[in-house]
Amino acid sequence: MRVHHLNCGTLCPASARFVLGEGGLFTRARLVCHCLLIESNDGLVLVDTGLGLADIQDPRRLGQRFIRRNAPRLSRDETAVAQVERLGFRREDVRHIIPTHLDLDHVGGLADFPRAKVHVFRAEHAAAMAPAGRSAKFGYRAAQWAHQPLWTPYDVQGERWFGFASVRVIPELDTELLLVPLLGHSEGHCGVAVRTEGRWLLHAGDAYFSHKEVHPVSPRSPWGLALFQRLRSTDNAARLENQARLRALARAHPEEVSVFSAHCAVEWERHAHAPRSSEVRDAAA
Repeated sequence: MRVHHLNCGTLCPASARFVLGEGGLFTRARLVCHCLLIESNDGLVLVDTGLGLADIQDPRRLGQRFIRRNAPRLSRDETAVAQVERLGFRREDVRHIIPTHLDLDHVGGLADFPRAKVHVFRAEHAAAMAPAGRSAKFGYRAAQWAHQPLWTPYDVQGERWFGFASVRVIPELDTELLLVPLLGHSEGHCGVAVRTEGRWLLHAGDAYFSHKEVHPVSPRSPWGLALFQRLRSTDNAARLENQARLRALARAHPEEVSVFSAHCAVEWERHAHAPRSSEVRDAAA
């Protein structure tokens, strides 16, 4: 089993100082769309898809506000399907997609894998299909599931995982994959935990945005990101509670669990260029 860390969309909002808390006031920040591609005994599994081919071909799908705020790079080479093919696979090899939530920058590539089952919490699916209240103001774009994906919704129930509720998905896989409720950013937002060689990876989606927010000693949020997250959340109290729980998890179990978010470029670089455990063992031998 191999896990590939992909950047499926580079976002360049204005003012690195405002967004990241460092860099120039008039220098654009760099955010990523951190996705996972997992090789399993039942084909490939994608955790999030980032921006898709249709978004690149017709950016109007993303909406003018998203384009204006984030200045996405819009590169075909960064789409999940292009990276899957560069790795020597076919798009049909992607059998399962697990979005952390259904915002436009996390599911833009759904239509590039129309035969894949899409695993999502039932509350998130319901909120995206019929947005109401605060959900209606945010990042759902119906065009991204106009191809009628093969939805597989789940209720929040299951076993405990490091103190979190969890739901095991795709039981037939040789890989442990869990949906971990991390509500607050959206109605049914989740983390996705995957068991790798001797440790867990936890893709926390948009539960936080910067590695600074889960620092074990002195956590802080760049004020631009803090403002965005507070305004964007459907339940800000739940979001803050889950951020605190993620910090506690990262602090208490650093050797067992690696926590990362969807948009932090620092975290993506750290994981994308880290040697796998088997490579470290081979080098030592």
